[in-house]
Amino acid sequence: MKRRTFLTATTTSLVAAQLTGHARAAGRTAGGHEVAARLWGAMPTGVTVSRRGRVFVNFPRWGDRVPFTVAELRGGKPVAYPDAEVNREDASDLAGHFQSVQSVVVDPADRLWILDTGSPLSAPSSYGGPKLVAVDLRTDRIARTILFPPEVVPADSYPNDVRFDLRRGPQGMAFVTDSSGTNGIIVVDLATGRSWRRLAGHPSALPDEGFLPVIDGEPFMNRPADGKPTHFEVGSDGIAISADGERLFYCPLSSRRLHSVSTDALADPDASDAEVAATVEDLGFKPMADGLESDDKGRIYGGDLEHNAIWRRNPDGTYETLTQGADLIWVDTLCVASDRHLYAIANQLNRQADHHEGHDLRRKPYLLVRVPIDAGPVRLR
Repeated sequence: MKRRTFLTATTTSLVAAQLTGHARAAGRTAGGHEVAARLWGAMPTGVTVSRRGRVFVNFPRWGDRVPFTVAELRGGKPVAYPDAEVNREDASDLAGHFQSVQSVVVDPADRLWILDTGSPLSAPSSYGGPKLVAVDLRTDRIARTILFPPEVVPADSYPNDVRFDLRRGPQGMAFVTDSSGTNGIIVVDLATGRSWRRLAGHPSALPDEGFLPVIDGEPFMNRPADGKPTHFEVGSDGIAISADGERLFYCPLSSRRLHSVSTDALADPDASDAEVAATVEDLGFKPMADGLESDDKGRIYGGDLEHNAIWRRNPDGTYETLTQGADLIWVDTLCVASDRHLYAIANQLNRQADHHEGHDLRRKPYLLVRVPIDAGPVRLR
């Protein structure tokens, strides 16, 4: 999740009242969560779980000391993955090293895909930095690296999260949210490595104008130590694919709206922007969420950042709260695993110094939590 700043005026009381009403409408608490791991080092963002239960996490280089940006949890502790050398930030070899990884996802073929933004400290990226890297979990070796060309991922982009449909084409397609620059969706043909942009600048991918959430009891904004507060504005971020692979769900981070788009339209390299946009559906209100996830029963999951909760959206459009707790501070990435649990990272992103006049209010450990669900992951293969 990337931060962007824009100067605007602010009001809070009406927004807070609206949030309270929506939270009550979300549904009953259906269960609790347990802490699967406590992370005492850098702040994590992503988590994914293989079919055999191997757990992988990542740590973007946003300013913390990050000795490795991708890790496997072994005995509850993160270990550089697949090795320490490829995790070494190296500006002289952008393509050969992980620069700053935002997301890790195990695909339906049980390969680990690593989404590298190429943007340490959110700096502009250069060719070779932004990439998708596949690791063969049988050998723990890199099997494929797909570089994004500058016309698809410009320097001001921020590739955020990725989902897969391996039934499309010879080797499948990947769909990636871009949460900065013009925002939108990046589509990748895994057979050829070719990629293209869709929904760039489309209203459904942009942050809501004047969006002002209330988190930890106060309006959440960018609050620099030596400047005026500005609105926190981040575009297309969360992403999930439907159980049948027909729709891709996505949402800006700075929004309480959920949208979907036809994957057929996205995956057609010859479709016009207008033809793709014509398939977008506004699915209405959802809680403010960072990451999204889906299960094989057609349900969607996300965090409620304003109420320290995790929710589930049912196929009929109704919402229910799965779990809520004071320790669920900024639920970031979620993952449905083969053990029929939903895993989620709670990383306290809202307590970073950027949002508190230079004061870092985060308190370790960061948490990996899990919630039992009666479903498994979407496997489009």
